[in-house]
Amino acid sequence: MTWDPFGTLGKALWIGGAPWTGKSTVARLLAERHGLTTYHHDDRVRPGNPLPDDLPAGDQLTAMMAEFGNRFRCAVDDLRALTSPRPIVAEGRGLRPELVAPLVDSPGRMVVLVPTELFRQHQLRHRPLGPAIPQQRTRLTRDRMLAAHAVRAARDLGIRVIEIDGKLDPDGVTDVVAEHFHAYLDFEVSGR
Repeated sequence: MTWDPFGTLGKALWIGGAPWTGKSTVARLLAERHGLTTYHHDDRVRPGNPLPDDLPAGDQLTAMMAEFGNRFRCAVDDLRALTSPRPIVAEGRGLRPELVAPLVDSPGRMVVLVPTELFRQHQLRHRPLGPAIPQQRTRLTRDRMLAAHAVRAARDLGIRVIEIDGKLDPDGVTDVVAEHFHAYLDFEVSGR
């Protein structure tokens, strides 16, 4: 177990997964409902140099995975130093199952959120215009690979994967995540 002087890491709940799945929203709602403190990994630990858009998706994925490892060490330092009277819910795409698993006493302390392909297509049709189409295709391919990697790692480690298909609103997804974490919440999960 990693050095954890205030017990922050040992009591944390973790939400990882792919982009566009509502991790930040679910963490915020979970914190509001259950009096938790949120840690938004992707906001707190800034990436290094941006990846060139013309880099193939597989190379981008390899570079991102290495960067996630470096950024995770910073996140662990942040969390280890965080003193909060309330448990922490940490969220972010860089919180990979294979990085979190060695820190937790149970795989039940983490969930991985990934979009279904239909939900990803829906989001593409309804999101504001982003980068040019060739770069967007590369990023989408990379994000699909990132999600697939998270799913494989989570399943190998016994961590629950929740597929986001758009049928539940953010409150509904939060209900599912809260039910998953019910053993670690200080009081009963409120029904919505």
